[in-house]
Amino acid sequence: MESNLKVGVFVDAENVRFNGGYQLRYDNLRRFAARNGGELQRLNTYLAFDQERAREEPEYAQKSHAYQQMVRDFGWKITVKPVRRYIDDEGNITTKANADLDLAVDAMLQVENLDQILLVTGDGDFLQVVSALQNKGCRVELLGFRNVSRALQRQADAFYSGFLIPDLLPFSCEPRNEWGRPGYCVRGVCTKWFEDKGYGFLRFIREVSPNLWITDPRDPDSPYESVFCHINELADDVTVEDLMNRDTVVEFYLRESDQKDNGLVATNVRMVYAGGR
Repeated sequence: MESNLKVGVFVDAENVRFNGGYQLRYDNLRRFAARNGGELQRLNTYLAFDQERAREEPEYAQKSHAYQQMVRDFGWKITVKPVRRYIDDEGNITTKANADLDLAVDAMLQVENLDQILLVTGDGDFLQVVSALQNKGCRVELLGFRNVSRALQRQADAFYSGFLIPDLLPFSCEPRNEWGRPGYCVRGVCTKWFEDKGYGFLRFIREVSPNLWITDPRDPDSPYESVFCHINELADDVTVEDLMNRDTVVEFYLRESDQKDNGLVATNVRMVYAGGR
């Protein structure tokens, strides 16, 4: 699909890392951002580096530099923010590497050459930045994991849960997972549950597509797939009340249905993120 859209991606890496996005795959994030066929003009990520720890732990320094190089190999520009330590009145030490200002300034300076921005964060401090970018005529999409500001979600032109994007995060249980294929794992949400009957339907994104707005799996152009789920397949920490909250994300294995041609069944349904808890 050809597009004249000029796209920029700005990743608040520390916010993402501490809110469910650890091991974010930058190659697949790049593919997601370019799903409409747009031209990726800016790929910026803001990473923290603890210089004091690096002096004391050579292994940490080595792993950090190797990770930064891997991200650069995928075509990203990295802004490294030093971790700073603060001591409160009781002598407690806290660390912080705040890249908010750098990200905001870069986005505002570069917006004149962009049509669309994908902002990867959950930090509500970016609310005014998003509004300012939109007032410049730029479409701003938001991608986050846990603890994403509600106000920020409402302000963005679209919000995507990073948990639901195919292969954006690895599965600890399936290091060689093949998303969407029977026998392997996906993450999804519950779209309908019949409490009196003890079953319902889950939905997952089959593939990254420009048609993510077509959420009805019955539409042939929809990239979504519907999956039957029986209550017996729910893990102990997954309640029906959780499932009926559309913010709740679960992960599950896919199995081909014995009852329906080309149908899928969810097995071993586990909690990823309980919306509203």
